[in-house]
Amino acid sequence: METFAKNGKRKILIDLSDPLDNATRSYELNPHEIHYSDHEKSVQVTQEILGIGKEEWQDGVGWAVEEVVLSSHSGTHVDAPYHYGPTSGGKPARTIDQVPLHWCYGDGVLLDQRHKEVGEGITESDIQRELERIVYSIQPYDIVLIHTGASKHFGTPHYAFKQPGLTKSAVEWLVDHGVRLIGIDAWGLDRPLDRMAQEAKEGKTDFWEAHLVGREKEYCQIEKLCNLDKLLKPFGFKVSAFPVNIVGASAAWSRVVAIYEEEIRE
Repeated sequence: METFAKNGKRKILIDLSDPLDNATRSYELNPHEIHYSDHEKSVQVTQEILGIGKEEWQDGVGWAVEEVVLSSHSGTHVDAPYHYGPTSGGKPARTIDQVPLHWCYGDGVLLDQRHKEVGEGITESDIQRELERIVYSIQPYDIVLIHTGASKHFGTPHYAFKQPGLTKSAVEWLVDHGVRLIGIDAWGLDRPLDRMAQEAKEGKTDFWEAHLVGREKEYCQIEKLCNLDKLLKPFGFKVSAFPVNIVGASAAWSRVVAIYEEEIRE
């Protein structure tokens, strides 16, 4: 959490993004790898390419740089409609570079679903009950954040299978009320893949049901949020979740931040 004052207002920024770290790589379904080059190593590079060695560098050291190998779905990221299928609502599905920016900045709404068990579905009724509890009505372009508590498992074995998830009815209800960006503090918006796979084999439900709503009704989602327990109140704040602009991609990484603002009273 970061607090600062500007123009007579106090701003509180809460980082909702999970950091990328080599220490957690082995637990990721979409593994990443970060290669670090320190200030000494870069001197070797400039010597080879430019003939600029240690003697020409101030203090004898150069720049630092990192090389990162990762999926567009690694870490905290925004899924574009194209991730769910080639079309959405009968039209070509938008890739991440085509997602409207105003979908990615707006009023945040936190819905507490920490009472849900691992593998359990969060339904339309669950969403409505929580909105009644916090006394809030969904508005178009609200950014809805689903708090499951699953982020406490990030960086541990099989964490992607330790969460509840939204059902088809819950996603449809939110999208029908004008929501275009839904976030969750879990590996994905759906219930765990292993649970859905087994139920699909048994003919009980459609596999990947929450995501597949996007083939009919256009929306985006933020996956792998964290620190939702640090939010100060369930609404009355902004969310910034602009994705990196990758042409033709199904998703992109985002530094998601909750922003509270209040007048400073003397």
